[in-house]
Amino acid sequence: MKRIPHLVLSLVVLGVLAAGCAVNPVTGRRELSLVSPEQELQIGSEGYKAVVAEYGLYDDPALQDYVHEIGLKVARASHQPSLAWHFAVLDDPTVNAFAMPGGYIYVTRGILAHLNSEAQLAGVLGHEIGHVTHRHSAERITQQQIYGLGLGVASVFSGTVRRYGDLAQQGLGLLFLKYSRDDERQADELGVAYAAGGGYDPREIPATYAMLKRLGEQAGQRLPGFLSTHPDPGNREVTTAELARQAVKGRTGLLVNGRAYVQRLDGLVFGSDPRQGYFAGDEYIHPTLRFQMTFPAGWKHEDTRAAVAAQEPGQQAVVQLTLADAGTLAPAAFVQQLSGRGTFTEVAGKAETVGGFAAWVGRVSLPQQQGAAVPAAAGYIRRADSLMFQLLGRSQQPGDANDAKIYASLRSFRAVTDPARLAVRPDRVKVEQIAATATLEATLRRLGAAESLFQTDALLNDLETDETVMAGTLLKVVVPGKR
Repeated sequence: MKRIPHLVLSLVVLGVLAAGCAVNPVTGRRELSLVSPEQELQIGSEGYKAVVAEYGLYDDPALQDYVHEIGLKVARASHQPSLAWHFAVLDDPTVNAFAMPGGYIYVTRGILAHLNSEAQLAGVLGHEIGHVTHRHSAERITQQQIYGLGLGVASVFSGTVRRYGDLAQQGLGLLFLKYSRDDERQADELGVAYAAGGGYDPREIPATYAMLKRLGEQAGQRLPGFLSTHPDPGNREVTTAELARQAVKGRTGLLVNGRAYVQRLDGLVFGSDPRQGYFAGDEYIHPTLRFQMTFPAGWKHEDTRAAVAAQEPGQQAVVQLTLADAGTLAPAAFVQQLSGRGTFTEVAGKAETVGGFAAWVGRVSLPQQQGAAVPAAAGYIRRADSLMFQLLGRSQQPGDANDAKIYASLRSFRAVTDPARLAVRPDRVKVEQIAATATLEATLRRLGAAESLFQTDALLNDLETDETVMAGTLLKVVVPGKR
């Protein structure tokens, strides 16, 4: 057996003194935790603000209320029925669901599109509720703090620019946390029990895992996919089927509500929403904010509601564009204000005009908690509508080739003038009631659906293209938008 280093032992002692042994709501056992229940609530609350800023809530109050209502039914059957639970739909195409400490549960519009009943949604929410009641996030934070690993943050530029406080940063990091297989097994068990306790038929749950397995992990998205953050502890379809069989014994009147659920999805945005910004090669266009700029050729892109960034393939440089809260200040005055606040330790630059807009371009030094300040290329661009855009970039050495590319990107900022780039529309889900029995493929052809999306439509409806669709069935079909 390996000996535990003295530093680790010291941290454990400090953790016991600071947080004590918390009681696990599910097991009833006391366990070591560096995160108290009060801290869990703080992480969840501050993390919520960061998640909303970073990824955005889906703009459909009725759908938000619908998901929240189902979530509360399931949560009231959990081991913490009186917790102030929060359920939110993120405006993200990824197929995933997340839990934050303190009762904050998120589902993406991407996973909603792929489910086919309220009972399936209840199973997903029950699984995430199980992560909260079993304090899985608190356990992971405790382990990572003990071993000095820390949690990552959802931004390629997070090491240089912190947009949120410590608790909010930690909350964002939890969205990328990979649970253990034991955590997943426990959450599966609790999810089935909670869904049934909330009045939903858990026999719908295995189909969710069949869909996820069929979907596979999707690459190149802002958020990870479900299979990435929720590893399979075994054959989930078989395991949850048996758990469901046990859970329904002696129960009657359990709800599925397939048609009611599918009807709610009519008009749902599907896939990435170009109105919130999109890349055309290395060109970034934001129709809503009406600007565009060119990022360095071949760099890896990351786009969220709060920031758009690009990173050199060898991780030798990074550049990030955000909005800054500058009030009515001119760019140069705002830079001086930031310097006075201690945001920058050194400032050197001058006023310019970029893309016809007033700007300040130069170099700043960003203070670090440990070590010397980090030099960064910087630019602030003031739009006539009072928006202030902030661009910060780092390369290995000021003045190197990548540094020049960062400044070239900054100076490429300009207004969008092409009407076609402004008139984009996202793909949407359309719900059709089928008039005649036929195969799915024949039905889609009769509906005039896009042939390139036949496989996507099949997956959304948990069907194969050669399967028979009965008359009267509600079918989800993706209607292409305009790019």
